Amino acid sequence: MKNDTIEKKCPCLAVLGTGSDVGKSVVATALCRIFSDRGVLVAPFKAQNMSNNSGVTPEGLEMGRAQIVQAEAARVAPHVDMNPVLLKPTSDLGCQVVLLGEVRGKNTPKAYQDRKAILQVEVCRALDRLRAGYQLVIMEGAGSCAEVNLMKHDMVNLPMAVYGNAPVILVADIHRGGVFAQIVGTLACLPKAHQDRVAGFIINRFRGDIRLFADGRRWIEKETGKPVFGVLPWYSDFKIADEDAVAIESPGSAPLPTAKTPWIAVIRIPHISNFTDIDPLVKVKGLSVNFVEKVQDLTGCAAVIVPGSKNTRSDLLWLRHVGWADRIMDYAGQGGHVLGICGGYQMLGTCIHDPGGIEGAAGSSTGLGLLPVETTLSFPKTTTRTSFSWDGEAGSGYEIHMGRTVRSGGQALFHVHEKNGRPVTETDGCIRDDKRIAGTYVHGLFDAPAITNKWLAHIGLALTGDEAAGVLERDYAYERLATHFKRHVDVDAVLDMVRL
Repeated sequence: MKNDTIEKKCPCLAVLGTGSDVGKSVVATALCRIFSDRGVLVAPFKAQNMSNNSGVTPEGLEMGRAQIVQAEAARVAPHVDMNPVLLKPTSDLGCQVVLLGEVRGKNTPKAYQDRKAILQVEVCRALDRLRAGYQLVIMEGAGSCAEVNLMKHDMVNLPMAVYGNAPVILVADIHRGGVFAQIVGTLACLPKAHQDRVAGFIINRFRGDIRLFADGRRWIEKETGKPVFGVLPWYSDFKIADEDAVAIESPGSAPLPTAKTPWIAVIRIPHISNFTDIDPLVKVKGLSVNFVEKVQDLTGCAAVIVPGSKNTRSDLLWLRHVGWADRIMDYAGQGGHVLGICGGYQMLGTCIHDPGGIEGAAGSSTGLGLLPVETTLSFPKTTTRTSFSWDGEAGSGYEIHMGRTVRSGGQALFHVHEKNGRPVTETDGCIRDDKRIAGTYVHGLFDAPAITNKWLAHIGLALTGDEAAGVLERDYAYERLATHFKRHVDVDAVLDMVRL
């Protein structure tokens, strides 16, 4: 990749990692807020994101949630140029390709590699547009930047940093162990030109007395000849939304309920998507929210949530195969409350049809039969920012789904008033006549405290959510993250790398 107009563009700073889930997104988010606090018009950028955790821009286009979070931290509107390629895994060997916010079909890894030359052009154009409209771009890498077998086709990590002429901060995760090997090994796998582009390191997730790592820090600096900009201690007093489901891998079973603490079970399906829908519930005081994978007794559970899915029919089959379907239906039959969100909503219905094989083999699957709705998967994909109300309580969220769902009984759950800024008079979802089983296509519904409180009351809990939830809570978290970052990282040294 060559950028012949680099002198006409704003500078870039790249945040790459020694592996997946080492903290690249968090570091990039912190830098977006810190530069914004200094009056810099800053934009996040990740050339290619692989995640089923996505969101919708004000234009009604789809992009990865990590860059939406970073745009919020930077106090700018999210735009698909910030994440031009989004890969949404639908199986172990396939994914849906979203280019500049729109679905461009499904690919196997081999087919995707064959398309990369075309996609790379679009990625570079997206970065060029950002650099023409902003004062600084914070570039985030993907996975490890030293995957030698993939480097030839890499358009996310060091080749992209070269295109943007960006100095690189390498992030390592000490919590995983082997942090010295992570850093030195990563550099050893890189050609000399790429080694030279790495300006220094940030070590993430340190536990204990940070003074005890002073010798380790000096060793890294001596061995590499590059500075450790900072060591970030573990934090638990605020939360930044997770990029993908690595954060909830292997959740096991929920603890046995107690008489004092009501609990909610969220079924951790294999192709779970947009699991951050649940974040506001996690913060409700006096409530235990558990992602559960192993089949267990649901007796005493206040509610069960079946979340979004990127492969609804496959996850529905998994529910039946492992025994969750029977447990959920038994729980519902005993008067339990069940909520389905997006793909979970589709699973609660009577049938899911996929005549065109959008998610896999063409065919139909019998749903759990808990809601009188029937779904047909089809194009185009719905991507909207949605404003709605539930019995007079206002809320907002976003929709990302294939196909349409037809209700043959029950009642609509929400009244929809606006989509992508356009006034509408529509309904969404379904709630059964006994009011115990409900489903909706709206992600992020719990971001509105009024909706959270209404749902908690609806399932019989005298609890209330945080009035500062949603956007206000996230903004507070970005401020706390920036403060935490500045306390433990040499921000001036980082700023010196960028000439604004």
